[in-house]
Amino acid sequence: MNGRLNGKTAIVTGAGSGIGRATAILFASEGARVLIGDVSDAIHATARVIAAAGGTVTAVQMDAGSEDDVASLVATAIAEYDAVDVAYANAGISGGMPGIFDLTVNDWTEILRVNLIGPWLMVKHAGRAMMEAGRGGSIICTASVAGLRSGAGGPAYSASKAGVINLVQTSAQQLSGTNVRVNAICPGLVESGMTERTFTYAREKGVMDRVGRLNPLRRAGQPIEIAQTALFLASDASSYINGQAIVVDGGLSTSHPVTRQETGKTAV
Repeated sequence: MNGRLNGKTAIVTGAGSGIGRATAILFASEGARVLIGDVSDAIHATARVIAAAGGTVTAVQMDAGSEDDVASLVATAIAEYDAVDVAYANAGISGGMPGIFDLTVNDWTEILRVNLIGPWLMVKHAGRAMMEAGRGGSIICTASVAGLRSGAGGPAYSASKAGVINLVQTSAQQLSGTNVRVNAICPGLVESGMTERTFTYAREKGVMDRVGRLNPLRRAGQPIEIAQTALFLASDASSYINGQAIVVDGGLSTSHPVTRQETGKTAV
């Protein structure tokens, strides 16, 4: 099989469910040797799916916001597969939809640690490994339409994702001349582990037709639709794309329709 990632080693975090799991499975099906990480033991179920399909996979239970864990993940990829060609910093947490006055410092700290420091750690460690190997590479970070403007997420979550977008721009410049590309994907509403409660509630209430209705496609996205974008950015087909935030949201961010919130009240 002539896969688009044949001969490449790819790291994917947050691969225990949702976008990360779909991406890891897709990368493996396209010929990549995948090293997958997640804080949940569900990472091993993802590994079993990949192995059953004949893919090459190593699963590590880890914290994407811990420097020791990220450095170890990159070191494991090099030790087992001799290189890191693709690194997808996908792990993230939502923090719910509290109002600006409802969040605590601890809420902000944890959301920023996982969602923004985590991707920076991947850029730092995977980027250095790619640069030292001298063969280039692709680093991908999951941002969000919530990082583009208000109306698609809670305050801390949105700020963390805006930070990711700037991180990839800054990192692309910092890695100038190395042939290491850094890009972000900005998903809209996607059915994943992070949004499971929303979708479960909608199904139980029989209102699935309302989910995703604010975007022009009038539906939510599926993890594989984000994974396909990650595959493009991981592959040589995107060799001239660098420092960009690719929006995959069914058209939601063309207007970001929202209901105005009253000061001090929690978002609905």
